[in-house]
Amino acid sequence: MSFLRYLGALAASLPLLANAQGLEKKEVNIAVGGKTSLYYLPLTIAEQLGYFKNEGLTVNIADFAGGSQALRAVVGGSADVVSGAYEHTLNMQPKGQYLQCFVQQGRAPQIAIGISKEKAKTYKSPKDLKGLKVGVSAPGSSTHMIVNYFISRDGLKPSDISVVGVGLSAAAITALKSGQIDAVSNTDPVMTKLEQDGDVKIIADTRTLKGTEQVLGGPMPAGCLYAPVDFIKKNPNTVQALTNAIVRADKWIQGAGPSDIIKAVPESYLLGDRAVYVDAFIAAKGALSPDGMIPEAGAETARRALASVDPEIANAKIDLAAIWTNEYVKRANAKYPKG
Repeated sequence: MSFLRYLGALAASLPLLANAQGLEKKEVNIAVGGKTSLYYLPLTIAEQLGYFKNEGLTVNIADFAGGSQALRAVVGGSADVVSGAYEHTLNMQPKGQYLQCFVQQGRAPQIAIGISKEKAKTYKSPKDLKGLKVGVSAPGSSTHMIVNYFISRDGLKPSDISVVGVGLSAAAITALKSGQIDAVSNTDPVMTKLEQDGDVKIIADTRTLKGTEQVLGGPMPAGCLYAPVDFIKKNPNTVQALTNAIVRADKWIQGAGPSDIIKAVPESYLLGDRAVYVDAFIAAKGALSPDGMIPEAGAETARRALASVDPEIANAKIDLAAIWTNEYVKRANAKYPKG
């Protein structure tokens, strides 16, 4: 290598080296429940496009069947951070676990509930789900919470349905098509695939901002990065680096076309049908965060939804301001105004 080329390479590496030297923790373990879902697309983009590496981070991602299992990983100490549902920061507070969301990936839950074509023939309202087997990603996950809230509006209790964990990928599709479950609460591309194949009738839909307002009555943050408050306090530079990467991914997605996405995600994410994935991406794009910012009103929407089905939440004094922060997101947007 010539001396000039060496100097050029050295100059290009300086920002990364500077970032790495300021990090309290350069290797971070992230737990996620259903990484192939569009719900977590920003995480995948940050990984695939090297945004974590650009910030000096080595990120190890452990993929679980559902968000509740990813939550257990961070509570148990095997993960530092979770890429998961916003409401987990709220429902763990009464249990003495203080978690905080620090960057948003989705601004709507992106979860739809569909009933099988056979059961759809007699379906009229949520109360008709009574006694049915409903597939969710994993018991206790956001897909489960949405179902519980949906049926509660018609006077049903969580115990009035049978919940079956089916994951967030091809296994969920197989479970519905084979009759193992009568209805399903899931994310895309699973729900778009089932819908286009004519296997389900959509009866509730939070894949759009409008649909979220109709189902939950307000803005509801969805996929985010959250971590124990102690981890965030001890590792502010590391948290900032993670936030920078996700904000860049959020912005890249908003400017990306279907062909860009297809090239960026692993082939296994496509469920064997590129067209379905593209359709699902186009539909979900508006529900993905454009800048990582968390809406202030989202905490109350989450509390209200959870309180309707969880007496512990209903009776607890929740510090809503403690479950989220835009401190790191604001700095990330200032650093990367265009992504």
